[in-house]
Amino acid sequence: MSRYETVIEDDIIYVGSPDGLVEVGKLDQALDAVGGHSWEITYSADLKGRHPELDTSDEGLIVDVVDIMHTMTHSRRFVETLVAQPAEPTDGDEVSPRLGLFVGKLLENLETGVS
Repeated sequence: MSRYETVIEDDIIYVGSPDGLVEVGKLDQALDAVGGHSWEITYSADLKGRHPELDTSDEGLIVDVVDIMHTMTHSRRFVETLVAQPAEPTDGDEVSPRLGLFVGKLLENLETGVS
């Protein structure tokens, strides 16, 4: 199964696809959406209580969000869904649906770890 990489060039985020790079959106908008260039790994007391076997030794570690983006790969299905989203903001939103979908996946990776 093919996986497609995230590429950042000239402060624009792209995702690979079978047809080449797909423009996702501006890097600064993605960073604004997640709260900046750095992310502190934390685990809620609830999560720790429900999963006492969870390795939380990385708690407190601060990671670079752009570095995490560079590690992200995507399934063909995700890329197809991404391409189907409008690349421009709609209904007065500041972020396009395409960038919003990417940021959602980025947040998931920041909160749960990149697999």
